[in-house]
Amino acid sequence: MATKRILLIDDEPGIRQVIQVTFKVMTPWEVLVAESCKTGLAIAEAQRPDAILLDVMMPEMDGITALHQMQENPVIRSIPTILLTAKAQARERERFSQLPIAGVITKPFKAQELVKQIRSILQWQD
Repeated sequence: MATKRILLIDDEPGIRQVIQVTFKVMTPWEVLVAESCKTGLAIAEAQRPDAILLDVMMPEMDGITALHQMQENPVIRSIPTILLTAKAQARERERFSQLPIAGVITKPFKAQELVKQIRSILQWQD
């Protein structure tokens, strides 16, 4: 079976590093990384990853805007997207529930829990 590829779109270097190391140690997944939504959208279209981890709060273009742009692009529309967010209030959860996403993972997260959550959301056995 081919190695799963996840595109991580997050502007925080610390978060990117933690997730990259976690995946390298705990999974066979390949990680593609973008530090902005604009770059992430280009990588998604060119590389067509198996899933996207998308930070909600980012400068220039936020994750929700990027998600809407993905939905307008037939090449990447069907890639399962998981939102990474520090906003876990009921109002935010309600808003996220209306979006075409695979799931939501709240920050801060424990590295080992992150892999379990992603596998659960995407129903990956790998």
